[in-house]
Amino acid sequence: MHFDISHKDKDSSARAGKLHTDHGVIETPIFMPVGTAGTVKGVHQRELKQDIEAEIILGNTYHLFLRPGMDVIEKAGGLHQFINWDRPILTDSGGYQVYSLSGARKITEEGVKFQSHIDGSYHHFTPEKAIDIQRSIGADIIMAFDECTPFPCDYAYAKNSMAMTHRWLKRCMNQMDKTSCTYGYSQALFPIVQGSTYKDLRQESAKVISSFDAVGNAIGGLSVGEPEEDLYEMTALVTEILPVEKPRYLMGVGTPWNLLECIALGVDMFDCVMPSRNARHGLLFTSQGTINIKNQKWSKDFSAIDAESPCYVDQNYSKAYLRHLLKSGEFLGMQIATIHNLSFYLRLMKEARSRIIDGTFMSWKNKMVKQMNQRL
Repeated sequence: MHFDISHKDKDSSARAGKLHTDHGVIETPIFMPVGTAGTVKGVHQRELKQDIEAEIILGNTYHLFLRPGMDVIEKAGGLHQFINWDRPILTDSGGYQVYSLSGARKITEEGVKFQSHIDGSYHHFTPEKAIDIQRSIGADIIMAFDECTPFPCDYAYAKNSMAMTHRWLKRCMNQMDKTSCTYGYSQALFPIVQGSTYKDLRQESAKVISSFDAVGNAIGGLSVGEPEEDLYEMTALVTEILPVEKPRYLMGVGTPWNLLECIALGVDMFDCVMPSRNARHGLLFTSQGTINIKNQKWSKDFSAIDAESPCYVDQNYSKAYLRHLLKSGEFLGMQIATIHNLSFYLRLMKEARSRIIDGTFMSWKNKMVKQMNQRL
């Protein structure tokens, strides 16, 4: 696996690149739809490829470990085979899910003991086990096991947590060296920068992470409730330190305007449940602004969901029809809305890439951020 940067923006830290994996080439900047349990909710793999044009999707170690379990995935030949997806996959190590189980887990130096949200059974994740599980899942990019601190978080806790994440990273790297991919292709481990919203901790963590010389690096522990200005400030601090020649993945971020602002700061890869989760509740992202399609004002609007979109759902279904479906609780409504939002995110990334290449990124970005960050 390797990363090539083809163009750099003259007015920002934005760049266009290609991440080469054994399951295909990923053109960056890229947004990765979240397929937590082996599916992007409500969307067929065919639609992910043909309509949304996803180049890579995510799976989650915690959820896949609990259900269907490693025995099923291994017998299927890995997650790619199990879900019939022949493009790259990235897996989260489960650290964020463990963070979200605050009332049902115990963190120690050895790892994390947690209680399943499905049946209440107890399990123990260590850095070594997180690597072994991700080896079995078979993702192209796997994440180091870390602790995601909450916001707000006091300095002492953030510092101790960051130091433990660094120690866990060493154990993850050692386990990677001892093992190989179960299915015969290469897997790359991305370390994760932590440090909450404390400048010195973020800088220290970025330096430590950089010293491991991994194929790529991730920025975690953001988009957990902090103000947008903190998100941008911490991201800028970290991208100034992480190696320029390696891909940078900002985990769990965010709105369309968050993505464009962070591309300008030098981020290459993003994921977030927002476009799919919001879609199921009727919140649509468009180039002109955000639409709550359940509002009465759209009940007799028979125009296309997004007239500027080439996606088939945008051109073939009206706002009034989509509103009717969602108000009626029809699954088709959630499916159409999800395809629309994910298509919008992926088109935004492609346009950002084109603008970086032709030298118009910053003026376009500033215009788009203003337009998208308003309610219609």
